[in-house]
Amino acid sequence: MNTWPLTRRQILGGIGAGALAPSIVRARSLGSDGHAVVVGAGVFGTWTARALMDAGMRVTLIDKHGPANARASSAGETRMTRAGYGADAIYAKMALDSLKDWKALSDRAALPLFHPHGVLFFFDEEIDYFTDTIRVHREMGLPTQVLTPAQMARRYPMIDFDGVAIGMFEPDFGAIMARRSVQTLVAEMVKEGLVWRRGQAKPVPMPRGPSPLPGVDLMDGERVEGDAYIYALGPWLPQGFPDVLDRRIVTSRQEVFFFAPPEGDDRFAPQRLPGWAHFESGDLHYGFPDIEARGAKICFDNHGPEVDPDTNPRRVTKEGLAEIVAYRDRVFPALRGAQLLETRVCQYENSSNGDFLIDRHPGHPNVTLVGAGSGHGFKHGPSLGRLAAQIAMGGEQDQPRFTLATKETTQARSVI
Repeated sequence: MNTWPLTRRQILGGIGAGALAPSIVRARSLGSDGHAVVVGAGVFGTWTARALMDAGMRVTLIDKHGPANARASSAGETRMTRAGYGADAIYAKMALDSLKDWKALSDRAALPLFHPHGVLFFFDEEIDYFTDTIRVHREMGLPTQVLTPAQMARRYPMIDFDGVAIGMFEPDFGAIMARRSVQTLVAEMVKEGLVWRRGQAKPVPMPRGPSPLPGVDLMDGERVEGDAYIYALGPWLPQGFPDVLDRRIVTSRQEVFFFAPPEGDDRFAPQRLPGWAHFESGDLHYGFPDIEARGAKICFDNHGPEVDPDTNPRRVTKEGLAEIVAYRDRVFPALRGAQLLETRVCQYENSSNGDFLIDRHPGHPNVTLVGAGSGHGFKHGPSLGRLAAQIAMGGEQDQPRFTLATKETTQARSVI
């Protein structure tokens, strides 16, 4: 697999050995002194900027609130990295391809960015997602372990596995410190010449005919000009391109809860409890150990109500808390009565089926649209950034699933 830094030739040739197997690329020449403007400083925008810089381009990064700010989908403490994707080998390979970059960034950082506590999946029946994941992982040579309920009960006594049929454990994966990682990456790039500025971009209307975008127009009247433009606006991407993306990406709110482990009890520390995902009667629950003493994190992955990212209420609901507490008390009995330490409302920007959007604008050939993380995108940042950079520098989109043409206006998520 490729390692940083990548050359322009490596990016145009693909995003990593075995990752997406791109075909021969037909690129327009931007030159080593080409200027790319990236709008949006979340995980997708920053890793795209990283790939463009490593290809030799000058890069300006713009965000209206700041890298991984509290309003953004890349904010918050932790994101899971895992290769468990059922039959979706494309995402398993992207996650593995990205993992080396997260580890390398963590090694360079002042504080840990990656916690290698592994990820445990457990299922109330042996569904296709489980059998397909094991098959894909065997084909990839991953050391994923299949576990019986008895084996899991011995390893993880803090979890009640009543009703669980089978499990699997990914030892090489874990948690990424989300906000800290994005901000660390931006600070690193600034030292290497990235131009960072705070500003709000105006929406981009559809032109009457195909034409290059002349520049990014900001609300303060300034125009930032470049050779290539990449918009990675997270939940604001449809607002930036209403003629193109209306209803093709929608934002939902997700409630997150952190609970205090019992005093003196180390069973919820990362050394003993891995990240976990529980597939139960068609629902998916997931969480993290007590990372950096923030508390044990428990969430429901089911898409919540649709919201506007500018007016999204940032307070959890009584109903959401009650639902989480009931689940917590049943599956983590040692946390019954645990103090609620922190709550958070985060966002999923969902495509119709859960696939990413990485494609050129249909009216502006020098604009690349990047988004639709759909609740699972953070871990793929490095790999996705390489693909976005490939397209922005003139390469072809080799993955039909990531094209604009595949994005519908009716939500029917299939990627988990």
